Amino acid sequence: MKSWQDDVRIYDGTGSTVKYPNSTIEACHYLRMVFKLPLRQTQGFIENILEMFSADNLQCPDYTLLSKRLFQLGFDTPKFKRNEKMDDDIVAIAIDSTGLKRFGRDEWHQEKHKVNAKRSWRKAHFGVNGNHIIESAVLTHKDEMDDQIVDAICAQITVAVEHITADKMYDTNAVYQTLEKYFPDAQIIIPPKDNTFADEFHHSKRMSNLIESFALGIMRWQKLRHYGRRNVSETAIQRYKKILGNKLHSRNFSNQNQEILLGCSILNRFTHLGMPNSYRVA
Repeated sequence: MKSWQDDVRIYDGTGSTVKYPNSTIEACHYLRMVFKLPLRQTQGFIENILEMFSADNLQCPDYTLLSKRLFQLGFDTPKFKRNEKMDDDIVAIAIDSTGLKRFGRDEWHQEKHKVNAKRSWRKAHFGVNGNHIIESAVLTHKDEMDDQIVDAICAQITVAVEHITADKMYDTNAVYQTLEKYFPDAQIIIPPKDNTFADEFHHSKRMSNLIESFALGIMRWQKLRHYGRRNVSETAIQRYKKILGNKLHSRNFSNQNQEILLGCSILNRFTHLGMPNSYRVA
């Protein structure tokens, strides 16, 4: 609370210093996303919290300021990746993507004014490790292909990776080349696309996966190569949509990009606090 706001502001002719540091703006947006509040309600909610703490000298940033300062947070990767209870090295990474609805007209507006929904969405791409930590997150327009974003996903991962899984949409030579560039010693487990045939121009690891899956059968090959580790990426997507919602609340792309990284940071923090111990009972 000591660093919540800076009441001593210097006017030196070059512009005033900001009253609220980035850490305050970041904390406000964390609360907004966790409780799924619009910006105006977020302001009132935080003002009530400050009043409960008898912090009469502290104020909540205005809702317009929260919106303007969001893109200035400058996140380029999710936070809270490392924890003293977890290993520094990542054993496995799973890559996947999903769609998030953009801010748009709701059902009441469509019914009253007889207008089309004009639904649109963004694509969120995730790289998740075996501990359910989201190591990388990239937001793109809906027309971007999954295999074109692999380079941006890998660029956010700064530790050793031994095992990489993805679905068959990533089965291209370009993806294999990108993954090998970033993680030369990692096993790349991607099922071949339907009707894929052997070709001398295929990447060597892609060719190996194609031959092995054909010889062993796709189900046995997936079991032997631990393809089931990819489930952590699907779990991360479901956690994001269940906990934070399936739509983006910001209107411009810069704010939406920061919003997705804030959301992944929240999920990482929740993961450090503890995951449910799930097991089969019957």
